[in-house]
Amino acid sequence: MTLTRSEFHQQHLEQAQSKAAELFARRTDLKGAWLGWVAGQLYSLSPAEYASMVRRELQRLQEGTPASP
Repeated sequence: MTLTRSEFHQQHLEQAQSKAAELFARRTDLKGAWLGWVAGQLYSLSPAEYASMVRRELQRLQEGTPASP
């Protein structure tokens, strides 16, 4: 069975938020090298839809906006 985009999002949102928080937490340690490092981490994630979710969550964390329910 193939998931719809909405179903995929619902099933993986919590995991994507957790992964984004994990990656974001390394920002202080890696300082200027963080951007290149995190790009490599995002590139290694699959499927692409999941990687996009993590990227959006990272952007949300950088902007300081609250998580969506």
